[in-house]
Amino acid sequence: MQNRLGWTRWLPGLLTLRQYQAGWLPNDIVAGLVLSTMLVPVGMAYAVASGLPGIYGLYATIVPLLAYAIFGPSRILVLGPDSSLAAVILGVVLPLSAGDPQRAVALAGLMAVVSGIICILAGVARLGFITELLSKPIRYGYMNGIALTVLISQLPKLFGFSIESDGPLRNLWAIAEAVVDGKTNWGALAIGAGSLAVILLLKNSKRIPGILIAVVGATAVVGAFDLAARADLSVLGPLPQGLPAFTIPWISSTDVVPVLIGGAAVALVSFADTSVLSRAYAARTGRYVDPNQEMVGLGAANLAAGFFQGFPISSSSSRTPVAEAAGARTQLTGSLARSRWRCCC
Repeated sequence: MQNRLGWTRWLPGLLTLRQYQAGWLPNDIVAGLVLSTMLVPVGMAYAVASGLPGIYGLYATIVPLLAYAIFGPSRILVLGPDSSLAAVILGVVLPLSAGDPQRAVALAGLMAVVSGIICILAGVARLGFITELLSKPIRYGYMNGIALTVLISQLPKLFGFSIESDGPLRNLWAIAEAVVDGKTNWGALAIGAGSLAVILLLKNSKRIPGILIAVVGATAVVGAFDLAARADLSVLGPLPQGLPAFTIPWISSTDVVPVLIGGAAVALVSFADTSVLSRAYAARTGRYVDPNQEMVGLGAANLAAGFFQGFPISSSSSRTPVAEAAGARTQLTGSLARSRWRCCC
């Protein structure tokens, strides 16, 4: 189509802005407010699951949301930290960072940069068709494996202790031994189990933000009863003020190969997930989404994450339905959610 030539082809978000209808604004505002209730706790949780300090989960969504709003072809797709990438990031960051948070941030940031460059180059080369070669059983098997791995990795935190092991089966054995040895922190278990109960009870509600209620409730209980001191609970502590600054992630030469491999894996997984979700929502709304432009949009978002203290991101199969159910019409929803974050940071 002629109106898709030139700059409108590479900047679909600006084309949407030119065609924006005033009647969409109330829907986008409401959806942005609802979405922000999920983005904060979920982003921080996935940062910790990826081996990074929680604040970087916020950084991984602020600027990338704006980048995708400009370069991404989908009107309501929500990008951010995701469970499908947590194990990949953790597998690279954990052994190379040696417990140094700043080194972990640099490693994860460069993985995002590598992923972004690969996605953009693939999109420019019109290689979007390659995701059609990934069968559903492969994608579902990978997603189930990732979910199980992330679940096992978070069990020690639920019980309030730490373990030293490697591999899901060894981790399960180490967790069982720690529980039998009486290492369980009952205060941490009570808070964790209570939060899970609230989330599960409210997970089917489209109007009540169960995750936000669980996070606020747990925070209030821990603060009111001073459980950090009385029950030896680990808390996140004070968070840095302000927005993420532009930073070039530097790593040592010995880390280059693992980061390149990890970044390539992230690019493949994130685009496979994003393309499937994007096509599904495009079909529901009757809009065509160019898979090549989807690669460019995802790549731009990952570049923004990497250079603004974030880590690799993908589409979210849990937050996108929330945005849709709340009435989102365009990517302005994500930008409004980001603006609310800015008020909180």
